[in-house]
Amino acid sequence: MAGPSRRSFGRVIGLCLGLAGVIWAQIDAAEFTLAWTHTIEKIRWEEDYRVTPAGLLLGDARIRGNGAGMEVPADAELRDGSWHYRRQLPPLQPLRLGRAPEAGDYQLCIAGHCSSLGDWLGPPQAGQPAVELWSCELSSGR
Repeated sequence: MAGPSRRSFGRVIGLCLGLAGVIWAQIDAAEFTLAWTHTIEKIRWEEDYRVTPAGLLLGDARIRGNGAGMEVPADAELRDGSWHYRRQLPPLQPLRLGRAPEAGDYQLCIAGHCSSLGDWLGPPQAGQPAVELWSCELSSGR
């Protein structure tokens, strides 16, 4: 059976990106992957999310190796060079991401196309508030 619908009483629910609660972008996407590279270990992490009216649901996650502060969960399975696992979390509304100029940036991947959050919000800046991602009603002019 499919999960919660992105339609809620005739409204389309999508992904909003912003800073300090201010919308910078609305994206018509039912799912996305958030990816980043660990600043010291240089190992890629990926998390798959589904957009629902209740918030962002974390699904599968992958990490390409172990390192300082990067322990692979005990129930993870090694497939195709990555450890695959799933965490059980309630819907996230919003999902907050800290960014720092020296750490690189997150990538937002939708339908197989990835771009950095900087493409949407500008480059990370010291002292900048956390980036927020949340499910939201898409405006008709998206």
